[in-house]
Amino acid sequence: MAKVTGIGGVFFLSNQDHKALSAWYQKHLGIALEDWGGAVLRWPDDTANDKGLTVWNVAEKDSKWFGPSSARFMINYRVDDLTALLAQLKAAGIEVLKGPESHENGKFAWVLDPEGNKLELWEPKAWDPKNQQP
Repeated sequence: MAKVTGIGGVFFLSNQDHKALSAWYQKHLGIALEDWGGAVLRWPDDTANDKGLTVWNVAEKDSKWFGPSSARFMINYRVDDLTALLAQLKAAGIEVLKGPESHENGKFAWVLDPEGNKLELWEPKAWDPKNQQP
């Protein structure tokens, strides 16, 4: 049987100026934009001990997980140093909605982009119940 082998891309509509929104992601999250306006994220650039993976999940229709955003999606971005990234975001005046939190599979935090899309930031760690903190 043929099957999915990974995430080939993440695409979403801008509600306002798509170039300004792309520039925000480049400036604040370090996503390197190509000449055509998008980015190519490569697994070899990820040095986490899980060797790179992407989580996929469908949320229940009444889930509050994506709140306060009204978007019906949320993108989880793998990051190499959550503490440093959160410091950069705060210094730029970007509010951290929640986090950092430690879980079995890493550290998480959540922010909104300029259009109100909730982003999940994840510094991965190998799955280990000892990583979880209350």
